Amino acid sequence: MAAVFGATSAAISISSRKLHLPSRRSLPGRKASFVVVRSDAGANPAHNARARRADQLITNAVATKADGAAASAPSKPGHELLLFEALREGLEEEMARDPTVCVMGEDVGHYGGSYKVTKGLAEKYGDLRVLDTPIAENSFTGMGVGAAMTGLRPIIEGMNMGFLLLAFNQISNNCGMLHYTSGGQFKIPVVIRGPGGVGRQLGAEHSQRLESYFQSIPGIQMVACSTPYNAKGLMKAAIRSDNPVILFEHVLLYNLKERIPDEEYVCSLEEAEMVRPGEHVTILTYSRMRYHVMQAAKTLVNKGYDPEVIDIRSLKPFDLHTIGNSVKKTHRVLIVEECMRTGGIGASLTAAITENFHDYLDAPIVCLSSQDVPTPYAATLEEVTVVQPAQIVTAVEELCQ
Repeated sequence: MAAVFGATSAAISISSRKLHLPSRRSLPGRKASFVVVRSDAGANPAHNARARRADQLITNAVATKADGAAASAPSKPGHELLLFEALREGLEEEMARDPTVCVMGEDVGHYGGSYKVTKGLAEKYGDLRVLDTPIAENSFTGMGVGAAMTGLRPIIEGMNMGFLLLAFNQISNNCGMLHYTSGGQFKIPVVIRGPGGVGRQLGAEHSQRLESYFQSIPGIQMVACSTPYNAKGLMKAAIRSDNPVILFEHVLLYNLKERIPDEEYVCSLEEAEMVRPGEHVTILTYSRMRYHVMQAAKTLVNKGYDPEVIDIRSLKPFDLHTIGNSVKKTHRVLIVEECMRTGGIGASLTAAITENFHDYLDAPIVCLSSQDVPTPYAATLEEVTVVQPAQIVTAVEELCQ
C-alpha cells in the first residue's frame, strides 16, 4: 500500500494556488458571514446601550447580519445545503482542484461514509483516492501520516471521534511531531475529521468530546464547524494547510440547512466568528453549544441584557484578537462548552483570557461545561449532563449583577 501511495505522489504535483484569507480588522468593523440562526431584526449599536435596551427590548434579537434579511429567501444568490453536504462539497472541490487530495477511512468509499459526507466520491475519483480501510484506526491513521510524508494530502475520517482514541499514538507522536523531529524535512498536511459530541442516546463511548484530549498535542491545529457555511470553508482551509488539522463535526448538526455562496470561499483556520454583537457580556462558545447560546440570547434580550456571542471556531490556537477586543468592551466573560469541565477547552480559554486580559475584567470568568461523568444512555439523564439554555440565562444574570 505504501508503494501505491509513493507511486501516486511521484506522478502528481501539489498545487501552488495560494490561500486567500480575510484580513483582520478591529472588532466593531468585523461581521459574521452567514449564520443558521436568523432574525428579522438588525443589530442596533446604540449609544448608552444599557439604558436604551432596557426600555426598548428587541424581540427575537438574535440578528447577526446588518440587513436582517432571511438568507434562505429564494431570491437570494447561492444554494442551500445541509451541513454534511457542505462538507462534501468542500471536499469534492478540493479533490478536483488538487490531485494529491485523497480520503481514507472505514466505509468512506462506495457506502459514502457513516454520515454520507463522502457519498459519490468513490465513483467519481476511484478506489485509490477514496480508500475503504479495515476497522483498524491505528493502522490507517498511520498510513495517512505516511502518505502525507510522501506529498499527498490525506483526509482521515473516523467513523466516530471516539474511535480515534485507538489512533492516539499516531496522532500525537507522529502526526503532531514529525515536522519538528525530522528537522523540517517532512510536512504532515493531514486532515483528521469525523462526528463527535453528545448525540441522542448514543451512549458514553459514542458521545466523546476529544478536543480536550487532543489540545495538548504540539503541532496540531483544531477547529470546530457549526454551520454549513463555515463547515465548507474550514474543510477547504484544513485541506490546503501544511499543518495537521483536526476538524470536529457535531453529530447533531449534520442536518442543519443554510444558503451558502456559489462562488468559492475559504474560512480562516485561526479566526473566531462574531455571531451577535453586544455590550453587556461576552459569551464564548463553539459547535452545538452555539445554538443553545443563541436560544438563551433571545430570553436575555427580552430581559434587557445585550450579550455578545462569539463562536471561537479555532480551538487551537485561540483567536485572542477577536476575544480580546470583546473582553475590552464588555468586561465580563461567560464560556459555554459541551466539553468536559476538567481539562477542557473552557479551562484553557479561561487561562488564556486571565493571562492576557485580566485587567479588563470586572467579574470572574464563568465557565459552563458538561459534567465530568460518562454520558448516560437515558435521555433525561443525558440532557442533565449537558449545558442547557436556562443555565446560560441564569449565569448571565448573575454575572451582570
